[in-house]
Amino acid sequence: MVSSMIDTSRGSGNTPDILLKIAAERMARVKRKGAAQGLKLPSERKLPLVEFTSSSREAGSGILIAEIKRRSPSKGDIAEIPDPAALAGRFRDAGFRRVSVLTEEEHFGGSLSDLIEVKTAHPELAVLRKDFLLSVDDIDVSWRAGADAVLLISALLEADLLKAMYDRASEFGLSCLVEVHSRQDVDKVRPLSPPLMGINSRDLRRFKVEPLIPLEIRRFIDWPCDVIYESGVSSVDDALFVRGTGFSGFLVGEAVARFPELAAEFVSAWNNTDEARRRFAAWGRLYTGSSPDFPATLVKICGITNRADAEAAVEAGADMIGFILAESPRRTSLELIRECADLPVMKAGVVVLAAGEDLPDDIAALLEEGVLDFIQFHGDESAGTVRRWPSYKALRLRVPDDAGAMDRAGSPAVLVDAFSPEARGGTGKRLDESLVSAAIGHRRLWLAGGLTAENVGMIVTVWKPGLVDVSSGVEREKGLKDHDKLKRFVAAAKGIKDGAAEVNMENEK
Repeated sequence: MVSSMIDTSRGSGNTPDILLKIAAERMARVKRKGAAQGLKLPSERKLPLVEFTSSSREAGSGILIAEIKRRSPSKGDIAEIPDPAALAGRFRDAGFRRVSVLTEEEHFGGSLSDLIEVKTAHPELAVLRKDFLLSVDDIDVSWRAGADAVLLISALLEADLLKAMYDRASEFGLSCLVEVHSRQDVDKVRPLSPPLMGINSRDLRRFKVEPLIPLEIRRFIDWPCDVIYESGVSSVDDALFVRGTGFSGFLVGEAVARFPELAAEFVSAWNNTDEARRRFAAWGRLYTGSSPDFPATLVKICGITNRADAEAAVEAGADMIGFILAESPRRTSLELIRECADLPVMKAGVVVLAAGEDLPDDIAALLEEGVLDFIQFHGDESAGTVRRWPSYKALRLRVPDDAGAMDRAGSPAVLVDAFSPEARGGTGKRLDESLVSAAIGHRRLWLAGGLTAENVGMIVTVWKPGLVDVSSGVEREKGLKDHDKLKRFVAAAKGIKDGAAEVNMENEK
């Protein structure tokens, strides 16, 4: 049966899955028009085959892919692109050696004709066919049309069909960019151990870009391969983020389709290795250091004021500890932070700056020395200030509409906390559920405020935050941690019982 091609296990209640919808519609078109979209293709390939990953082994080159994309379900019309070959030429001149051509007709406005035009005009380019491919016939058609690589979306394909399509592509010498969206997808793909993987940063249930999704999912890929960051690269900062966090390359679509002149800037950003690592390498370390055997939720213990509490947090399994460098009963010293530099845990310094105020030089020095990994900005800092440092923004929410500021914060993650007119920085107050719901609508949830060992397990189960941050909830008095509370908090947040982690697979979606 045709329907058995699609893996329908992704369905979720009454929420339609955009992947399933687009794939089902494409399947119906294939029934009507054939896998070749009604085109008459040569029986044998006429165009040269270019190895898609060959230069990935060259120092610093990366696997950078620029996409020809007219529209999308999330953005609507993007660009007319009357001459896809000319646009591909502009990408080549900007430094791209790989071009993705969207060939899906209804939702993305593409066609196999675009791919043929691009490859015919630029035989030296490696061309990826990006579509919702669903059969071995699709691989045969891609080969005959001149593709050098094909996208295989693992979430759509049952394991046996995925293998059959992958094997057929390998017979032709076609590269496969195997795309995953979850831990389950990685588990499905693992028997093939493809040398080229893609992780899509777009949450396909809400169709929003979540910058940290690829970092979370990459933890589960346990074989040697190149990993491509897909979607969400729309600025130079995004390209620096991908480079700094250790991906092998990126696929950029909408930004260069709308503004082809930006293509050279993306290549330049990729080559700016020092800046990329300075600002974003800490994000790669945060997720590389977290165990793939645990659920997705990371734990930060904040308000550390002494070495013993820092050691207890590490022993309990915290992923990050926080030092407050602003007016607070838990304010600590730069000397303590340096004293804790040897502890095997990520470290954040919490600052509260006024609008227009620069990060103090002595705190910036801790970042340059590698003593701190992150700055947590908790004041009136501009997005520009946040972007200049390895950092994330913390926001206090009063009403649901405040959550919109998360999109303008300037950092890959945003920590949300309750608002208090009496307190700057962390408040220790529990966020109202309506505020949590609003925050989730904008970004992967990092949550602080009113958390304790008694309630964090329930909160993780219901809201599935990417990180939980606690300070007063694990104290015996202000500024001093209760080590038993601390241990119970981390265990509850990570689902640890009797020394073992109970992995909630839903957290990995």
